Amino acid sequence: MSTSRTLSPRSPRLPLSSPAPRERGSTAWIWLAAWPVTAVFVLSNAATPLYVLWQRDLGFSRGTLTVIFASYIAGLLGSLLVSGVASDRLGRRRVLVPALGLALAACAIFAVAPGVPALIIARLFSGIAVGAVVSAGMAAVTDVAGPERTPLAALLASCAMVLGAGLGPLLAGVLSETVPGPTVTVFLVEAVLLATAVLTVLRMPLPRPPAPGSGSWVRLPRVPAANRRHLILGIAVFAPGITATSFVLSLGPSLLSGLLDTTNRIVAGAMAFAMFLTSTAVQFAVRSLRRRTILLTGAGATLAAMGALVAAVHTGSVAVLVAAALLAGAGQGMGQLGGLSLLNSNVPAERLAEANAALNVGGYLPAGLLPVSTGYLSEAVGLTRGATTFGTVLAALAVAGALVVLATRPHDIDPA
Repeated sequence: MSTSRTLSPRSPRLPLSSPAPRERGSTAWIWLAAWPVTAVFVLSNAATPLYVLWQRDLGFSRGTLTVIFASYIAGLLGSLLVSGVASDRLGRRRVLVPALGLALAACAIFAVAPGVPALIIARLFSGIAVGAVVSAGMAAVTDVAGPERTPLAALLASCAMVLGAGLGPLLAGVLSETVPGPTVTVFLVEAVLLATAVLTVLRMPLPRPPAPGSGSWVRLPRVPAANRRHLILGIAVFAPGITATSFVLSLGPSLLSGLLDTTNRIVAGAMAFAMFLTSTAVQFAVRSLRRRTILLTGAGATLAAMGALVAAVHTGSVAVLVAAALLAGAGQGMGQLGGLSLLNSNVPAERLAEANAALNVGGYLPAGLLPVSTGYLSEAVGLTRGATTFGTVLAALAVAGALVVLATRPHDIDPA
């Protein structure tokens, strides 16, 4: 089977460079290529059930908690300004290996963190690593799959992200409640997972990159002019969805503590895991639907999640709070799959990592700003009123996202 890419009306991709190794395109390697994405995203949320423990030992407020959480977003956004362009110019491997090294450093800092500054640094390193993975790592899955399997690549890359994001808090919750030295053990296990990801990246059958191009290496990620509408459509639904799941990750344990009067870390981790398991499962369930349907359903799920969140904080119902988390996971999953599918199918391969970075910048900006604002607002007016305000604002954004999709011609989303 030839590994060269040719231009056609349905495949606008250009060759990255010379042909890749023979293994490229094999089903096994497509799945293995997604493993580094999963491993880094395990780290991204592994701290979630431990915040209550650190908060007790270090004595910081909910506002400080959301700042620690948002330092991850700051690292991620900063990374996205560089990693997408660097990956497209230098190759996926040269971006992924240093990123995995930073992730291992974050594990070491988390394990021995003596105070809030160390937690902020560890979260910052985690965010930088995740930024590299959502651009270079997810593009690497597409490279390994080849142009004829871009739908499978988009599905696996997206599911690898949300599955890792869900496994992290579950693993941390269980280990921190059942073994001695909870923070040390959690991040030692994660370091082992990251080490296997490094080995995978070193062996991955990736095409050689082209010669580095000209222009700035640090810039706001963008897509070719012809693909701007695809990016806008993805962000319109993905951004509210990932903001909803970010709220659950940052303030969900505090809500559970208030509703259940418990700080059990397995409960907080299990809720986060169930949220991302739903996100993973729903992507497999809807993968055969038209992208327009996926995006509209994703916006609807996020809207329903915010309705359930507001109901949960006013009624004190744990079941409704869990339903809100599951709906938020579904909203993020469908928004993410729809956005990645649009980019994978339309953006030239030599710009794909930067396009992935642009999608995530658009998603993570509100995912960082709104939960932090809600954390400080809840300190002033109470968690119930703060969560209600957050839910109302995000519901409006979900409706706006659906209107963007409805205003776009169906042919522009799902070509015949």
